[in-house]
Amino acid sequence: MHIVMAGASGLIGTSMSAAFRNAGHSVVTLVRRPPASAAEVRWDPAAGVLDPGALSGADAVVNLSGAGIGDRPWTRRRVEELFSSRLGPTRTLVQAMARADTPPATFISQSGSGYYGDAGNTVLREDAAAGEGTLPQICIEWEQAALMAPPGVRVVTPRTGVVFSRSGGALGKLLPLLRLGVGGPFGNGRQFWPWVTLPDVSAAFLFLLGSPVSGPVNLAAPEQADVNTIVAALAHALHRPAVLRVPAPVLRTVMPGLGEELLLYSQRMEPAVLTAAGFTWQHGHLADAARWVAGRTSAG
Repeated sequence: MHIVMAGASGLIGTSMSAAFRNAGHSVVTLVRRPPASAAEVRWDPAAGVLDPGALSGADAVVNLSGAGIGDRPWTRRRVEELFSSRLGPTRTLVQAMARADTPPATFISQSGSGYYGDAGNTVLREDAAAGEGTLPQICIEWEQAALMAPPGVRVVTPRTGVVFSRSGGALGKLLPLLRLGVGGPFGNGRQFWPWVTLPDVSAAFLFLLGSPVSGPVNLAAPEQADVNTIVAALAHALHRPAVLRVPAPVLRTVMPGLGEELLLYSQRMEPAVLTAAGFTWQHGHLADAARWVAGRTSAG
């Protein structure tokens, strides 16, 4: 396939573009700076500028654009940026598809598990209702923007969970503490995190490129786990204790809004669509994922 990617420079995008190329696909990435090679095309998503010719011959468009949710405090300006950095690129891509002579057959546009808000112990399949809060509203508008793609374009909106990687990402601040033996759960630790490893995110997108699936797709491992269990598994794989709990009131004070929604909200997400479609996880079990994160396996 010929794939056009937006947001390819981030943690997930770097891994995914490599996975696509390793699978034999050609990848063109959209960049905001002057192109450094023929595999790059310049665009200005904030201004809605993208030459429809950039999509010429594309079989699929993959959209990972968006400012990091947990990178900075949620000031009013930052929250506006979280919205605009997702909606602007998505709308720009959709408008370019509408102007293209032949729109791509497939549009995979990232969403997030934050769609469901704080759902406690309820098992969340793709037909579950959206929650309330900043993250659910971002995901609702993000998905709606993607669904404005021209008729005939298969739109997939993966609701990606908490991505485990060996550096950066969701574990970027927690892993160094765990390696030092001073990390621990957030809040009471009974909130569910829909975790998934970085290689499985790339593999799932690769799978969805060639699958007839459309609409929302829960992108998380099939083994559900709460934060207490996740932190314990990571600490065990790192041969370190994990005894220093971070109380919820402290998180709410130190990280207003962000700490609440990102770390304390519970999403017991089930990847029902991926499972039914026959996707196979490399790290379907938490123990395997923790060993991979700790670097104790060569897999991935």
